[in-house]
Amino acid sequence: MKIFLGTSGIPLSCKKRNTIEGIKRIKKIGLNAMELAFVHNIYVKKDLAEEIGQIAKENQVRLSIHAPFYINLASEKKQVIGASRQRIYDTADRAERMGADTIAIHSAYYGKNDKENVYEIVKNQFLKILDKMKENGINVNLGVETMAKESQFGTLDEVIKLHKEVKMITPYIDWAHLFIRNKGNIDYNEILTKLKKTKIKHINSHFEGVKKNKKGYWVDIHDSIKNPPFEPLVKEILKKKIDITIISESPILEKDSLKMKKYIEKNGYKFNYS
Repeated sequence: MKIFLGTSGIPLSCKKRNTIEGIKRIKKIGLNAMELAFVHNIYVKKDLAEEIGQIAKENQVRLSIHAPFYINLASEKKQVIGASRQRIYDTADRAERMGADTIAIHSAYYGKNDKENVYEIVKNQFLKILDKMKENGINVNLGVETMAKESQFGTLDEVIKLHKEVKMITPYIDWAHLFIRNKGNIDYNEILTKLKKTKIKHINSHFEGVKKNKKGYWVDIHDSIKNPPFEPLVKEILKKKIDITIISESPILEKDSLKMKKYIEKNGYKFNYS
């Protein structure tokens, strides 16, 4: 088994605010993964993506990319669906060029449609994207992220079902999102058991803390790691010998990633960067 830890975007302690320096900083502070955050736009040009990939390889840093947030494959507007497919495709293109094997995607909203119909719509749109990727030699996993809000497509069962039915789609687990969706509860054993049954070789995931709103409900406002608790997840990962990447989406990024590393080492895992 192998565990990868890193940040969503450039580490906060990186003085030069660019991706290449961010990768070098990840290596220097003792982490081994970084996720490029294409949150608002795809800011990496094709030639730069190839250079980023080479730097990551030299520094033994595993890369992933988060596709832009402005995606809704089940929109009532055809132009929104078309633009969403293009954003996913362009993200996958950059991932291929830099050697990242997976991209994280916020896929869709249910809107006025029922969940079963939205599932089929999303599945068909992903198949169109994958056809285009195949035509252009892009061999990247589309990571369908588990989502926090009831209005969003992305329950654990939905993303696992998609993975089973469509090659090159993989669950992208956001542990805090599952915690919120289950009203402030999370059973790591149950989740990892379900994932292990699918025979997924490597789990990609995000971890961050979240907060309660004024009404006392857990909501998707990121916080430093506390809720959900991290150490019980570590124990389940090590017990089940899971290959996993855990990307910190905490507001303090690498500080929490390094805290995660201490928890993991405390429970007996030794990081080997060779």
